[in-house]
Amino acid sequence: MAVSTGRRQNPQVARGQCRHGLAARRCARRLDDAHVEGSKSVNPIQSILVHLDTGPQGAVRLQVARALAAQFGAAVTALYAVTPLYVQAATDVVVGSAGEALMAYDTERLEAARKLVAKVNAEAGPQVQWREASSASEFTFVRDALYADLLVLGQLDREHRESGVPVDFVQSVVIASGKPALVVPYIAKGAPRRDTAFVAWKESREAARALTAALPLLRMAKTVHVGVEANGSEHAALRQYLQRHGIQAKLHTVNARPAEAGEMLLSLAADLDADLLVMGCYGHSRAREFVLGGASRTVLEGMTLPVLLAH
Repeated sequence: MAVSTGRRQNPQVARGQCRHGLAARRCARRLDDAHVEGSKSVNPIQSILVHLDTGPQGAVRLQVARALAAQFGAAVTALYAVTPLYVQAATDVVVGSAGEALMAYDTERLEAARKLVAKVNAEAGPQVQWREASSASEFTFVRDALYADLLVLGQLDREHRESGVPVDFVQSVVIASGKPALVVPYIAKGAPRRDTAFVAWKESREAARALTAALPLLRMAKTVHVGVEANGSEHAALRQYLQRHGIQAKLHTVNARPAEAGEMLLSLAADLDADLLVMGCYGHSRAREFVLGGASRTVLEGMTLPVLLAH
């Protein structure tokens, strides 16, 4: 496995490889900017924040986070952040024994999550620091996410709606925090292999940030595939950027209409037997809600492999 020297890319050299056309120069500039932003943290996943809720997949997310922590020597914090049932029922008149029952059930769910972390900490491997939110789940998590290098989140499972988190939790956290997040599919049974990675590339800030954040994982993969646009002029610059980090990538042309991009990415990831999909998270805020782009939404809904996202 090739190991990066950790040397920063020379911006003049990068620009020298992109001499032809505005698009190529723009590509080089974005890659340079992303590299400067990530140069101090290329091997440097030192702080991992994993989300715990009341759903059944919390144990799997802890496994994923601890496996990464063991690989990179990182600290792991588990933040239990859910919206209490008595808050969810605030629109109803909940008084007396009904209100007390909801609060008791909230306490029971909290203790179950706490015991899960205690059980994990009794095993060999990185220790997990426990934290619990005392306010609305996504807002507390976003605040703590600002002080983490990588987030480990869970895909929404619509068959288990009692997880205590909003349906837009993942996109809210990724867009509001600006931090990269590894989203674990709800069908996952344990920490996945990381042999084959697939990067969805386009000339955008989001894709550049996702690629930079994924460099530590890509360097450890046996095979790295990159999906590029057919008419892109950035292929040489992209290949060189990855090579400077010790990554030999195989480029694949992706032809899909915008409405079909998400399905195409998932299909190609399956064809490549990928263990990880890396992509930008596209979306915006509207009236205090976070609205995802079509491809990002499709991937988050249909993913069957871990996805590393960055906004």
